[in-house]
Amino acid sequence: MSDVFSTRVLNIASGSAEAVVDITQECEAFVREASRGRDGLLNVFVPHATAGVAVIETGSGSDDDLLAVLHTLLPADDRWQHRHGSPGHGRDHVLPALVPPHATLPVVSGRLGLGTWQSVCLVDTNRDNPDRQVRLSFLA
Repeated sequence: MSDVFSTRVLNIASGSAEAVVDITQECEAFVREASRGRDGLLNVFVPHATAGVAVIETGSGSDDDLLAVLHTLLPADDRWQHRHGSPGHGRDHVLPALVPPHATLPVVSGRLGLGTWQSVCLVDTNRDNPDRQVRLSFLA
């Protein structure tokens, strides 16, 4: 393991329904181990064409609100040119344009530099792929 770079892959079961999965605790645990108390950056990356990463408040309904907005903007119907998979799956391939597949977050003195109500979340509207990977990379 490099002294300035460390990486880990999380396997996340997002299920067969649209989901916002809070991965903050996994990110914090990785940062504690990888940073060894140093400042740096945490990059969170989803290597999937139909998922994204969001930094939002969870638990107060914001996660459900995000899914509702995405459903309004990207309805699961037959309008999409990309047509394999379940009905409306083409919209899942547009999702990363609105919810990017990555986020870069500050690490300060070995701690994730999130605001009070911020959480790191995997956003997955693809009902056809219930298993996801999230790559965490720390750079000092």
